[in-house]
Amino acid sequence: MLFLYLLSWVALVIQMCVVTLSIAAGLYYLAELVEEYTSIAGKTIKYLVYGTIVVYAGLLIFEDVGFLMVAGGLLSCLAYLFILQNFPYFFLTSPSFISAVVLLLFNHYMAFIYFSNNWYPFSEILAYFTVCLWLVPFAFFVSLSANEYVLPTSNTPVLEQDDSDVVSNYFRKNKKKLGLLLFLKTAQESVLPQRMRKQF
Repeated sequence: MLFLYLLSWVALVIQMCVVTLSIAAGLYYLAELVEEYTSIAGKTIKYLVYGTIVVYAGLLIFEDVGFLMVAGGLLSCLAYLFILQNFPYFFLTSPSFISAVVLLLFNHYMAFIYFSNNWYPFSEILAYFTVCLWLVPFAFFVSLSANEYVLPTSNTPVLEQDDSDVVSNYFRKNKKKLGLLLFLKTAQESVLPQRMRKQF
């Protein structure tokens, strides 16, 4: 009896490692897709926001949820649409980004209050959190590294006004890259062994 109990804990650790590696591989693949198809990723996020708006409208019409929770969700969708105007560039100090983060926290607070006072099955609570609260921010999180590999154009925001050469200004200012894809590539290089190719 004790041996099988210990074996169940070993199996749980193995399963958690497999799930973690699967999630990391999925994030890596999604980040690669977003970098490769930036404009399609922007359109996909826009359609996700529109779908979330439709879900909030359905909650308002068909369910007896609080109006304040739905209004906060609709305002956060509006903030997401304002963030998409400069996609794939993210300005962390912009009013739309700050308001989206504040509204995301507010929506979580309102959802916790509502679902703690009203009983729903766990699957329905998880469905609300997944579709209404987590889907669009997760899409933005995956697409954070997309702006690092977009070729500079004259429409790219210039960091210094006195520099007229956009390309050299871009490469000089973007020496250190930060993003999800860089983090995953660094983790891959440090954790997984590298195969050496034979040179003939």
